[in-house]
Amino acid sequence: MIKFLDLQKINLKHQEEIETKLSQVFRSGWFLMGQELSSFESNLSQYIGAKHAIGVANGLDALRLILRGYIEMGIMDRGDEILVPSNTYIASILAISDNGLIPVLVEPDINNYNIDITKIEEKITSKTKGILIVHLYGRTVFSDQLKDLADKHQLKLIEDNAQAIGAIWNGQKTGNLGDAAGFSFYPGKNLGAIGDAGAITTNDDDLAKVIRALANYGSNQKYVNIYQGLNSRLDEIQAAVLDVKLKYIDEENTVRKNIAKRYIAEISNPKIILPENPADVNEHVWHLFVIRTEKRDELHKYLTENGIQTLIHYPIPPHKQQAYKEWNDQSFPISEKIHEEVLSLPISPVMTEEEIKKVIEIVNEF
Repeated sequence: MIKFLDLQKINLKHQEEIETKLSQVFRSGWFLMGQELSSFESNLSQYIGAKHAIGVANGLDALRLILRGYIEMGIMDRGDEILVPSNTYIASILAISDNGLIPVLVEPDINNYNIDITKIEEKITSKTKGILIVHLYGRTVFSDQLKDLADKHQLKLIEDNAQAIGAIWNGQKTGNLGDAAGFSFYPGKNLGAIGDAGAITTNDDDLAKVIRALANYGSNQKYVNIYQGLNSRLDEIQAAVLDVKLKYIDEENTVRKNIAKRYIAEISNPKIILPENPADVNEHVWHLFVIRTEKRDELHKYLTENGIQTLIHYPIPPHKQQAYKEWNDQSFPISEKIHEEVLSLPISPVMTEEEIKKVIEIVNEF
C-alpha cells in the first residue's frame, strides 16, 4: 500500500538530529518556556520575516488567541463579524465562534479552492471587523485587491497558515502578508511536530504582548493575571523537533512541488479535474494534491483496491455540520460541489519514483 503520508519515514529522515535534541531536553530538566522554545520562535520569525513568532499548543489555539487578542485590545467585540471561506476546515470557523464573534461564510473560487476575493465586499457590514483568509491545501490566497479592501473598510486581515508554510506571494512569505497569522504543526503538516503544536506570527508589538500573556494563563508575570487567559504553550520537546525540521522545510516543499508538477503533466484521465497550478510556482507548497471528479467515491474505492491510500479533505462542509446546525438550511453550492468531489492523492517529501509512477498509472486507468 502506498501510504497517503508516511510520517514515520518523514521523521526518520531527521532521526539523528531529533534524538540528539530530545536527549538534550530530557537532560536539561527544563520542559516549558525554555531555550528550545526561544530558539524555535527566533528561527521561525526570521524564516517568515515577521517581527514576532509565538509558540502555542496547536493551530486552533493560534487562531483563537489572535482573535481574543484583538478583543482584549478593544479592536473587536463579541458579536462582531469575521469573514471566512465556506469550504475551510472547521477549525478556522471554530476559532471565530469560540470568541463570541460571528463567522460569515464566503464562497471559494472553484478553480483554486481559496476564498473568492471578488465576493468579499458584498459580505461586509457595519459589524465586520476582520477577514480570515485560509491558504487552503498549501496555495497562497492574496492580492492587492484584498489588501485594498481590508484597508478601505479598516478590517484586520488574519491568515490561517496551517497548510502553507513556505508559500510566497510577491516575494513575501505567507504568515507575513496580513496583520497576524496562525500556524498548525500537526504531525501531518509540511512542518510537522511529533504531537500537537502551533504558532502565531505578527508585526504588531501590542498584539504579540497580549497574546503571550493570554496563552500563559493571562499572565506576563508569575501569579499576576491581567486577563482571563488559557494554557496554550508550545513545550520544549515540540519546539526542539520543529527547530530541527524547519531547516529542511524549503527542500521538502521543493520535493512536493516536483511531485505536483509530475501529476499535473502526466495525469491525463478526462474524468479527473486537476488542481490549477499558479504561474508562480512559489505560491503553492502542495500540502495536499487535491483532484476532483464526479465519481469521487468510485475512484476512492478503486485506488484503495489498487494499493493507493487517499483521503477526502473534507467530506462535509462546515455549514452542513451538526456543530453549526443553524446553518444547515443555507446553500453554498460551490462549497458543496467541492466537498462532494474532492480527493487527495499521496504527496510527500519521501515518495519514491516507483510510487509516483504507480499513482499516475492507476489514476489514468480509472
